[in-house]
Amino acid sequence: MKVAIAGAGIGGLTLGLMLHERGIDVEIFEAVSEMKPLGVGINLLPHASQQLCQLGLEQLLAEKGIETSTLAYFNKLGQEIWREPRGRAAGYPFPQFSIHRGELQMTLLQIAIERIGADRIHAGHAFASFKQVADKVLSRFTRRADGSEVEIESDVLVGADGIHSAVRRFLYPAGDEPRFSGRMLWRAVTEAEPYMDGRSMFMAGHQDQKFVCYPISEPLRKQGRSLINWIAELRVPNGELPKTDWNRKVDKSVFEQPFQSWKWDWIDIPSIINGAAEIYEFPLVDRDILPRWTYERVTLLGDAAHPMYPIGSNGSAQAILDARYLCDCLTGDSNTSYALREYEAERLPRTAGIVLRNRMNGPEQVMQLAEERAPQGFSHVNDVIPQETLESISLRYKRLAGFDKDSVRS
Repeated sequence: MKVAIAGAGIGGLTLGLMLHERGIDVEIFEAVSEMKPLGVGINLLPHASQQLCQLGLEQLLAEKGIETSTLAYFNKLGQEIWREPRGRAAGYPFPQFSIHRGELQMTLLQIAIERIGADRIHAGHAFASFKQVADKVLSRFTRRADGSEVEIESDVLVGADGIHSAVRRFLYPAGDEPRFSGRMLWRAVTEAEPYMDGRSMFMAGHQDQKFVCYPISEPLRKQGRSLINWIAELRVPNGELPKTDWNRKVDKSVFEQPFQSWKWDWIDIPSIINGAAEIYEFPLVDRDILPRWTYERVTLLGDAAHPMYPIGSNGSAQAILDARYLCDCLTGDSNTSYALREYEAERLPRTAGIVLRNRMNGPEQVMQLAEERAPQGFSHVNDVIPQETLESISLRYKRLAGFDKDSVRS
């Protein structure tokens, strides 16, 4: 069997490594001509890190990223709503890592080059189209260097090419526009003094004004400093999807004013914003759930299949879980078309539930509840939200996303 993968992001590279480990021939095609460590931070929840650890990557991840110890939610006044241990600190057999997205992608790319081979990974090849002939897929890619077209024959084509997926657009050329939440995100990294224990993630505010922080550099932590990944989020007045670049640099003046009073005894958020060298803006979007991902021997994976709001730290995690289940299906059934339908039957409804729950704020519901019930603050959170409600919101989302303790076993 040969599998062609469109997209050398986290999902595509992980799938490639998993398939190669099972003895399947893989070729990966990436539209970008030169792959660089772009982006900011992401979280690898225990069910996702489990898959990468089983590929032998735990030491590399531990050297680069932070092993997250705690997740905490606060209201807009800095009052604590909910706190829980994470990863091994919570008793999981695998860690939760907070890491720079670009570093993770470059690590996966380097391992893929070493294991799969540099000649099987093609940068600067943009997906153009495919056709299925008998039991083969003939995929056409445009070589960016000279505009020529390359045709690749494979048994399976997987579109793992992100939220702007060209494979998805080929399958659904109309009626599949991004769905804008009416909120904008501003993302950056800032080197600063550690907060809390230097390994904690927190979120503060509510759905219309939120700030997220977590450290992402283990080397800097060992030096007594912290490379803090942060996200500021605000509802924008016109509520229309911007038509400009979705990942453009902006000045802090665009959004900083509503956060000027967010100075608490354990962190100074205006100072964190001021310390960023570059800030990137993009809209909070997803896409509506597709009726199907699979067409005979072609299927979708990750953000190409189920783009979701970055709530609950599940975007990259679900791409990695897609890769694991797809690999298991392809190596477990000799009927390739049936294997791809089995993959879709398992993963489409699971990820659809997360997309919909993330539109309802996922586990961050606790912040919205606190804002709605006590906008001026509280003496104790349980005066406004019962403890059992907080616990049930946390556990319900973990079960939905597949990282409750019963689901993550060594």
